[in-house]
Amino acid sequence: MLAPKRLKYRKRHKGRTKGAAKGGDKVSFGDYGLQILEPGWVTSRQIEAARIAITRAVRKVGKVYIRVFPDKPISKKPAETRMGKGKGNVEHYVAVVKPGRVMFELEGVSEQLARKAFRNAHHKLPVKTQLIPREPVL
Repeated sequence: MLAPKRLKYRKRHKGRTKGAAKGGDKVSFGDYGLQILEPGWVTSRQIEAARIAITRAVRKVGKVYIRVFPDKPISKKPAETRMGKGKGNVEHYVAVVKPGRVMFELEGVSEQLARKAFRNAHHKLPVKTQLIPREPVL
């Protein structure tokens, strides 16, 4: 699973997920992209599950690009623990995604196969998504 090698700070604030994606909102590497339509957190397990679903659908044909990385640590206190005594330990890592962000890209496949692969990946993710083609260069 994806996780950062090292961090400047071990624990981080929750933050807010309002607004649209600042960058990464266009298909840059592949022919088709899976675009996020609502804000949220995507865990490293969900990213990996979606990646496996895409690679199983396209077999050995296309190339898959992952455009998000889980670099935000999420901490959690143990069950039945009293309040106070500081913040809990880091449980897992998430990628903060905002509307417009392209999460996965596919190259070298037909639109029908890309649609099938991204539909399988969509079922593994906690946010709404859509397939977008690469914009032609003028």
